[in-house]
Amino acid sequence: MDTLHALINQGNDLIWGQLLIYILLGVGAYFTLRMGFMQLRLLPRGWQEMLGGRRHIGGSNDISSFQAFATGLASRVGTGNVAGVATAIALGGPGAVFWMWITALLGMASAFAESTLAQLFKVSHHDNTFRGGPAYYIEKGLGMRWLGVAFSLSLILAFGLVFNAVQANSIVAATEGAWGWDKNLVAIGLVLLTAPIIFGGLRKVAQVAEWMVPLMAAIYLGMTLFVIFTHLADIPAVFMLIVKSAFGLEQAAGGFAGYAVSQAMMLGIKRGLFSNEAGMGSAPNAAAAATTRHPASQGIVQMFGVFIDTIVVCSCTAFIVLLSGAYVPGAELKGVQLTQAALSATLGSWGGHFLAIALFLFCFSSIIGNYAYAEGNVEFIKNNKLLMLGFRLLVLFMVAFGAIGSSPLVWDMADLSMGIMALINLFAIVMLSKHVFTLLKDYQDQLKAGNKQPEFDVKRYPEIQARIHPESWK
Repeated sequence: MDTLHALINQGNDLIWGQLLIYILLGVGAYFTLRMGFMQLRLLPRGWQEMLGGRRHIGGSNDISSFQAFATGLASRVGTGNVAGVATAIALGGPGAVFWMWITALLGMASAFAESTLAQLFKVSHHDNTFRGGPAYYIEKGLGMRWLGVAFSLSLILAFGLVFNAVQANSIVAATEGAWGWDKNLVAIGLVLLTAPIIFGGLRKVAQVAEWMVPLMAAIYLGMTLFVIFTHLADIPAVFMLIVKSAFGLEQAAGGFAGYAVSQAMMLGIKRGLFSNEAGMGSAPNAAAAATTRHPASQGIVQMFGVFIDTIVVCSCTAFIVLLSGAYVPGAELKGVQLTQAALSATLGSWGGHFLAIALFLFCFSSIIGNYAYAEGNVEFIKNNKLLMLGFRLLVLFMVAFGAIGSSPLVWDMADLSMGIMALINLFAIVMLSKHVFTLLKDYQDQLKAGNKQPEFDVKRYPEIQARIHPESWK
């Protein structure tokens, strides 16, 4: 087991330390430049598409654009937004926040590309819903089913199983620390809460995410606004601290500015990517489920999800930590403990209770969001009711397992599988990028022509029509 663990760690060091971060940023920059900084130009449009996405355009039983958006955001917003941001600040300094923002802005272009492709190559589920994601556009767009299966297996292990155990473990830690709850009872409670949602299928997951995600975002944002308004005079100084630290200006007097910049950059990029998942191939699985009028419209909505995850929610945690005075360079506090200390300093003794509630909402929403990603990939490998039943029972087992124990080997395996799926997805979206550019141009041309709600006419693009599922874009 020690030998296996060492090999897995070597794989993680290679993929995450030397390849993936640079490839993710490079692909994000490629799409940003080729699409003319569309993430900035169409950001207001993302807000409009999100608000208008509540309408069910394919019948009341379909999955709306907003429900797909909420499902994707449910998985994105989790412990990384609370613990990950605090860890980045503790180890990389306040400048890490700046590099998180930059990573998100580049990642928004990749998020648009992957979710637009997922919509284009989605397949009918014959119950008024759709399935799709990287596995599907790899098979149909590139004609490489074997690579689609490899992607699916990696996602199922990482998101469907192990990361759900991680989220359950975080819930137990929060409730144990705040209220002293017994972890065995929490494990039972989580299984009982999760079971009816995942056995209801993707539609049920979308319905729960539709109300849970706005609720948790509103609670966390409301608390942050309270902290900001009670520290208004300190806001300019915090902004300056973030920017100066990002470029080593704060540390220049100490003579180690170069090292500080590299640490801030690396940790900010890593935490930002772990949080918003842009380009990793996870969110497209939720994006494909929606019934929309144009593939690019859901791509823009999911792009807006990256903005909310990192620019809004991660920034909330950053400002809470930096305004509270809890962050002390070189101190041992990091992760959830640092966020908890910051909340206690700004909100008083009930700050810990609030964090436990926020973490429960964040982590539980991630469990159901992660399941939604995995369901479509299980079906991609083999659409079988008995196989799906076994997978759902295994998800519940991993939720219980994560609540009562942990295994570093399992978590490291998940990191490796997530890295593999990200590399596969990045290869696929670059190879299929011509379709992304075609769809974006079609969408923008319709907007310029005065069409407030662009619609995709696949008959105008015979090459695309020959590759997609016949029932997806009638």
